[in-house]
Amino acid sequence: MSTNSTLSPQIISQLRKNIRGQVLTDTPSRGRYATDASIYQQFPLGVVIPESASDIEAALAIAREHQIPILPRGGGTSQCGQTTGIALVLDNTHFFRKSLQIDPEKGIAEVEPGMVLDHLNAELKKHGLWFPVDVSTSAQATIGGMAGNNSCGSRSIAYGNMVHNVLGIDAWLADGSIAQFGNFASSTGKAKQLGQFVQGLANQLQPEIEAHFPKVMRRVAGYNLDVFHPQSELPYNPDGSVNLSHLLVGSEGSLAYFKSLKLKLAPLPQHKVLGVVNFASFYKAMDSAQHIVKLGPTAVELVDRTMIDLARTNPSFKKTIETALIDSQDRTPEAILLVEFSGESQAPLLEKLKSLQTLLGDLGLPGSVVPMPDANMQKNLWEVRKAGLNIMMSLKGDGKPVSFIEDCAVPLESLAEYTQALTDVFAKYGSRGTWYAHASVGTLHVRPILDMRRDGAQKMRAVAEEASELVRKYKGAYSGEHGDGLCRGEWISWQFGPKITEALAQIKHAFDPSNLFNPGKIINPPKMDDASYFRFPPNYKVIPLKPSLDWSAWNVQNNPVTEEITTAGSGGDPALGLAKAVEMCNNNGHCRKFDAGVMCPSYRVTRDEKDLTRGRANTLRLALSNQLDTQDEHSPLGSDAIKEVMDLCVSCKACRRECPTGVDMAKMKIEFLHAYKKRVGHTMRDWLVAALPKYAPIISNIPGFPTLLNLRNHLPPVAKLQEWLMGISAQRSLPIWKKETLWNDKAILQKLQYSPAELNQDGKGVVLLADTFNAYFENENLKAAIQVLTAAGYRVHIPQKTTQAKTSSSSHCSKEFCCGRTYLAAGMVDQAKETLGELVYYLAPYAQAGIPIIGLEPSCLFTLKDEALVMGLGDRAVTVSKQAQLLEEFLAAQVKDNKLTLNLKAATRPVLFHGHCHQKAFAAVTPALELLKLIPNANPELIESSCCGMAGSFGYESEHITVSKQMAEMSLLPAIRKSPDSWVVADGTSCRHQITDGTKRDAVHIAKILAAHLQ
Repeated sequence: MSTNSTLSPQIISQLRKNIRGQVLTDTPSRGRYATDASIYQQFPLGVVIPESASDIEAALAIAREHQIPILPRGGGTSQCGQTTGIALVLDNTHFFRKSLQIDPEKGIAEVEPGMVLDHLNAELKKHGLWFPVDVSTSAQATIGGMAGNNSCGSRSIAYGNMVHNVLGIDAWLADGSIAQFGNFASSTGKAKQLGQFVQGLANQLQPEIEAHFPKVMRRVAGYNLDVFHPQSELPYNPDGSVNLSHLLVGSEGSLAYFKSLKLKLAPLPQHKVLGVVNFASFYKAMDSAQHIVKLGPTAVELVDRTMIDLARTNPSFKKTIETALIDSQDRTPEAILLVEFSGESQAPLLEKLKSLQTLLGDLGLPGSVVPMPDANMQKNLWEVRKAGLNIMMSLKGDGKPVSFIEDCAVPLESLAEYTQALTDVFAKYGSRGTWYAHASVGTLHVRPILDMRRDGAQKMRAVAEEASELVRKYKGAYSGEHGDGLCRGEWISWQFGPKITEALAQIKHAFDPSNLFNPGKIINPPKMDDASYFRFPPNYKVIPLKPSLDWSAWNVQNNPVTEEITTAGSGGDPALGLAKAVEMCNNNGHCRKFDAGVMCPSYRVTRDEKDLTRGRANTLRLALSNQLDTQDEHSPLGSDAIKEVMDLCVSCKACRRECPTGVDMAKMKIEFLHAYKKRVGHTMRDWLVAALPKYAPIISNIPGFPTLLNLRNHLPPVAKLQEWLMGISAQRSLPIWKKETLWNDKAILQKLQYSPAELNQDGKGVVLLADTFNAYFENENLKAAIQVLTAAGYRVHIPQKTTQAKTSSSSHCSKEFCCGRTYLAAGMVDQAKETLGELVYYLAPYAQAGIPIIGLEPSCLFTLKDEALVMGLGDRAVTVSKQAQLLEEFLAAQVKDNKLTLNLKAATRPVLFHGHCHQKAFAAVTPALELLKLIPNANPELIESSCCGMAGSFGYESEHITVSKQMAEMSLLPAIRKSPDSWVVADGTSCRHQITDGTKRDAVHIAKILAAHLQ
């Protein structure tokens, strides 16, 4: 846990002088590279972000000169500590990630090591090809890291491991030279010399190799000394030749630094079908695997009951996992097996599905298969399976599933007995394991729940000792997929014996005589339970503090056998649950993805670890445990180190939904802002944004003042002056103040006032929130919503304050209530609680009567469903949250329940829909699309985009204007420009503003397009 080992100022200066890329040596930056997805933490000496091969060569030369260890790093998602070390870390993922060559005719690709698997496969798709080592972390795993670990994936039964799919590696050796590792027979130079050296060792030790190397396909321990005498059930090369690049695959960066990798590609399967087998007995599931593989599947993947139940509690996965169950209303099966068949045509695959059903019937399990020929359903279910580890890690409390024996591999015929015996071992030590993954090849991922802050290390050692005996008994491999690293390095000698272990050391010395590359991995590793390497060692302590929000739901402990958690607030967190919420980040790196989701918008632009949910969570954890060596005397939450990582966080709430362990960075940013602004004070801009709901009615009621303020958008000098005074970018137009607002129209307002009893007479009454943005800048949206709801037969009530209104605190001069969103955005939690408390108090009687509370602005509406629940507002807030919904959520639900028929005329142009980040976070995009589909000929299309980049005031701020525009240009604005004749629908006022600024096109609220199509 020590942060003391650092580079000297002279070496830092030398690195910066010779390297164009970033050289990071401050404690927070090093801390963000100190962990991977394992239980370990080691602060590196520094971090280099190379921009080119010449940067890497310079870093290697300086490291060689000063005897500084080098640690190459990809996505940093290793589960065994491979990418942690007291070394100079080189992060390949920023720039060293290009595709160098794709040859579709030969089925070959050459890439740089920082290339992400999903990005490569996206390039290959147009050629009808893919790289088939489909690891579950494909959205963030790099090709270099996969080769370093000898990764495998779900379909290895059909395609083999990484080592079976690498054709060549060009790599820098420790002396700085570049060697080409490929076919041994045609090799030259240094690669040939090293190959001949290893060949001599292999020939000398052939009896030892034959005696000690496991015969299972999933064996990734040590170096591949057996390339000259293959022992795996799947040969390294079909023709029996030797490829020297296979010596580097699985070497964990300890032999050479990869420059490029040549890969063997495979044709994309034209068709796939899936059969999901439900088992009432886990043992039966394991015993059946050996029979199922005889049908020739491309994958047989296990998901056990615990993981099924966890997936059913996650809103992102619930519906999908239940499609895999025979009866979702019945008891959860003990296990399911996902059996996939793929090929060039579907008819033979459907026959294989029938064969699967017949086989299970013969095994005494008729009716146990859910056939799934639909491609979209398959894709969704595979996503749940791929998230298996992260779902498992979502358990609250200090006890966590720990990786150290999670990928032992045994022959299929012994799989059932092995899993039963290991389950008994877990029970012996007061724990249990969750099982999932590769039943097809006898590699099941399992992690017993251990509390590494207390007695976890002792139990880890005891379980490992007994597991190793089981592996030996069943003639398996102790390290079957995720590599050795720190948690399995010590077991290499146990697996291979002293002679082979010594030979591996000789290989390391031949390649790297100065021990430059990733020392302590594979050769001379530490003990797996050496506490000095742990992320949570015995001396780990959280600084006591009182957060501004209620984090008690995270302040719990768990039972490692039942997985039940204790009552909220009982977990013993000195930070009252905030620290435990932060510690939920297990560094899996899912936030590094670039898929159709939202997380993480800032990282997608900068690719900097600090601008990532994981980077922020790690920095928070280090600050809360006093590991950042900050000199600040204030709360660690308000430090400059936290400001640096929170600066580009747009509070999109995507991580709340998309992070598999539920790290809620948007709320954590509120905590930061509250502490930071308490230290440095609020700026004029902060108050301008935060107090908008207070002064908006004043401006609106002064004749001519809205028009005067609107001149700012037409007078560049005024915009420049505002930028200089307040930091509001002159490049950005401001919202247009309206002369006439709903609040000025007393006749309409009088018609929109009902008591709860009046509104609820026949179940046709709703409350419609008039938020500040739609009331004073786009009141046409409010009018459109009223028009649509009235046409649908609903009575509409608009909340407004009166002199008689009873509130929970002081009343304001304005008529409308406020959700407190603008105050939260400035870290003014007390003011937000006051204004939000008034609104909740007012809405409670309506909510208690079961009356829907409808909002138009997603960020305001979802404040009632999110922050309101952690601000001490009691049961009223919970009651209100259950009735709060967006307009489209309400209308879509009414249509689905056959309570509403909207009479809409046909659209004359196509419709594009952009979802607000908070809509996506609360699964409210689908209802919007369902509602738009009710417009004949609309054919609404969802724009697959991340955050629009405005994010409230973020996109107006001069220091953020560039990043804001870059976020929008990632996919949103280009998609709109490609469809010049379409409606553009966006519910967020900030989203509409970004679209207008960036495309000169008007985007409309869904209420407006519905009103425009009313007949």
